[in-house]
Amino acid sequence: QVQPVESGGGLVQAGGSLRLSCAASGPIFGDNTMGWYRQAPGQQRDLVAVITSGGRSNYGDSVQGRFTITRVNGKNTVYLKMNNLKPEDTAVYYCKGFFGRVGDYWGQGTQVTVSS
Repeated sequence: QVQPVESGGGLVQAGGSLRLSCAASGPIFGDNTMGWYRQAPGQQRDLVAVITSGGRSNYGDSVQGRFTITRVNGKNTVYLKMNNLKPEDTAVYYCKGFFGRVGDYWGQGTQVTVSS
């Protein structure tokens, strides 16, 4: 069983920074994609950023230029550095791994709250 586990959420003032981490354990083989999605109350879950094993990344429009996703391939670990946070960034942030034949898995989520 593959399990992504997030950490690093919390409360921060507008303009501040946070770093989220996600480590996936289990029988993961070959190239894969990992990333972050977020869901605010009453809204759909949206893409924040994803990154492939080869280092290609893709960002949601609202975070482009403020957030940076990186990964450590040997450990199937991804990080999300969030700068210049805004109140509208408040949401539960979920890690997701796309692990090919092994399947796709969500983490349990971590709360990020940005106060104005």
